[in-house]
Amino acid sequence: MGGCLLLIVLAWNVVRLWSTTAAVAMSLVAAVIPPVAAIIGNLGALDDSQLPSGDQRQTRFEQDPDV
Repeated sequence: MGGCLLLIVLAWNVVRLWSTTAAVAMSLVAAVIPPVAAIIGNLGALDDSQLPSGDQRQTRFEQDPDV
């Protein structure tokens, strides 16, 4: 997140003085980094998880009878 903020701040305070196109490109890269990181971070979670089948489902009372 800090890298994204740094890219945006540098793009619009420094780089735009020389090239507006480069500043826009830096902003687009900064906007794409967080969603891509979230997708990559969640890929492993999908591989390890399994949805419960009909036989494995339990009601709340079957899990903990004291509730």
